[in-house]
Amino acid sequence: MSIYSHGFARIAAAVPLVALADPARNAERTIALIEKAHAEGAAVAVFPELGLCGYSVDDLVQQDALLDAVMAAIEEIAAATEGRRPLVAVGAPLRVDDALFNCAVLIQDGAILGVVPKSYLPNYREFYEQRFFAAARDAVVDTVILGGREVPFGTDLIFEAVDLPGLRIHAEICEDGWVPIPPSTWASLAGATVLLNLSGSPVTVGKEAYREALSSAHSARCVAAHVYVASGYGESTTDLAWDGDALITENGTLLTRTEPFSMSEQTVVADVDLDRLRQERARMISLRDQVGDFAERAGEFRRVGFTLGDLDDADDALRRVVPRFPFVPAGGADLDRRCREVMNIQVQGLAQRLRATGIEKIVIGVSGGLDSTLALLVAVETMDRLGLPRTNIKAYTMPGYATGSASLARSHVLMDTLGVDGHELDIRPSCAQMLADLGHPFASGEPVYDVTFENVQAGERTSHLFRIANYVGGIVLGTGDLSELALGWCTYGVGDQMSHYNVNGSVPKSLIQHQIRWMIGTGSYADETTAALQEILGDVISPELVPAGEDGAIQSTEDAVGPYELHDFFLYYLTRFGYRPSKIAYLAQQAWADASTGLWPPLMTDAERHEYDAATIRRWLKVFLKRFMSSQFKRTAMPNGPKIGSGGSLSPRGDWRQPSDAPATAWLDALD
Repeated sequence: MSIYSHGFARIAAAVPLVALADPARNAERTIALIEKAHAEGAAVAVFPELGLCGYSVDDLVQQDALLDAVMAAIEEIAAATEGRRPLVAVGAPLRVDDALFNCAVLIQDGAILGVVPKSYLPNYREFYEQRFFAAARDAVVDTVILGGREVPFGTDLIFEAVDLPGLRIHAEICEDGWVPIPPSTWASLAGATVLLNLSGSPVTVGKEAYREALSSAHSARCVAAHVYVASGYGESTTDLAWDGDALITENGTLLTRTEPFSMSEQTVVADVDLDRLRQERARMISLRDQVGDFAERAGEFRRVGFTLGDLDDADDALRRVVPRFPFVPAGGADLDRRCREVMNIQVQGLAQRLRATGIEKIVIGVSGGLDSTLALLVAVETMDRLGLPRTNIKAYTMPGYATGSASLARSHVLMDTLGVDGHELDIRPSCAQMLADLGHPFASGEPVYDVTFENVQAGERTSHLFRIANYVGGIVLGTGDLSELALGWCTYGVGDQMSHYNVNGSVPKSLIQHQIRWMIGTGSYADETTAALQEILGDVISPELVPAGEDGAIQSTEDAVGPYELHDFFLYYLTRFGYRPSKIAYLAQQAWADASTGLWPPLMTDAERHEYDAATIRRWLKVFLKRFMSSQFKRTAMPNGPKIGSGGSLSPRGDWRQPSDAPATAWLDALD
């Protein structure tokens, strides 16, 4: 299977060396890059503005000899594309009646499909385009004769691949993308998903950053992919410089970019996720509302169909970064900013809940594991910001039948060194009474460690916390995370599923680990606290509800339900984008197949850098789908808590509404 079978479209942005005022030579170089794009499996190849003659030819652009040579170059390129997949967009000056237009010419499989004239001609500072060209609004025709056939002419053209759903292309030229309402904005409302900008764009200091900001923001506003290609080496340096900047963005994210100021030709390739754009547009009601507001304008666009041909011969190696941890930024500066935001959201939410209720005390269970540790650190930071004593945090470690000595010791270290009001409360006597009341075999000395045995302990802990909160006048702070809610790995009702407020309810397990790593890195804690936090990160994730086996192995959550890092990956793409399970599995393979490639978040050791083969991914994805679909009843009754990320909430009052009795059949069938 190729990338196209998973809803992607491969886009190439090409910057040839410019042969100034030599269309024949430019055609030769353009054809060579088209061949390269075809060999790469691209569906679209985009070239710079006026690339067939050079943007900086100035008055030479009005010379008949040059314009005739440009026409010959277009015909040569059209002939060379026969039997080739990509839709090609090249920049050329074209005579239409008595006017000269700065145009993008769209060509595919030997045919010229359409011509798009430039709408906005810059005539300030170094630009003098109104000296040479007419603007699109000056055209009196909507077709032109090129290559011996009549083709559409205008800014109202959308080129649609009939054999790749969702690939709908619009082209505009340089300045068109710099005005408040670019023509491609209207095209996106009319359905265009890939917006091309053929640009000349001489470079000045700071312009590269501005281009990226412009392209990223435009792709985000239009919920589209944006392809920007500027002229490069070979343009005249009489008064200007050229950097050959080409970039591809998708819904606010930079996918790829050329090396600046290269003295060699360049082609960059990225795979645009058409499914993502479709899903985002379907969810964004305000976008549909604006389509309705401008329905007449959007309805004026003409669609030009084309066929890409056999798409199965393209490779299946994705040309885009698929983060292993979609909830966690991989970069250092970005990670620092994101983790700080997570902490601030959690603290702000908890502080407001305390202020709104008039309550100044927090009751929390501290297990010495990941989730309760993060919640405790958030509670401490909240008290500090509110100017309340940390002793207002009533922290309880509650050993049960399987509590390990290491985790119990860490609990005490955290409570003692953070200065909270810490206590140890042994739940075994109350659990023994409950098990005896139930007539459970364990009460008679039998080693029966079933779900009842586990949930009696989880329930006793929560029951104690709620009654303590009543007694001291506080609220119970929940510690369970988003990953556990997704998998239903929590005890319903009087158990860890319930609290008065849960600061971790929107934080997945993988982010909690990185959040604690980041908090260690801030240097805010005593050495003893930091050592305990490091131990927690390195320990097996366990509910500690079942005694260790004869081999000494403790109960492992991930042995039972699978790796949280995979489940968080599945969760993100299922709930955030609604992808088919087969696509989620494909993306997981791209991200996790080889631990030696791709970006890893900082501070992760080599031992923590895992890889998974296709069979393993498929196995745990089936587990995830079954557990996720069957656990909605727990999420329907989840307590309040702050939403952290755009793909990180399962609250029935917010991002996720689902019937509790929906089966997983359709999703499992789609995976099979």
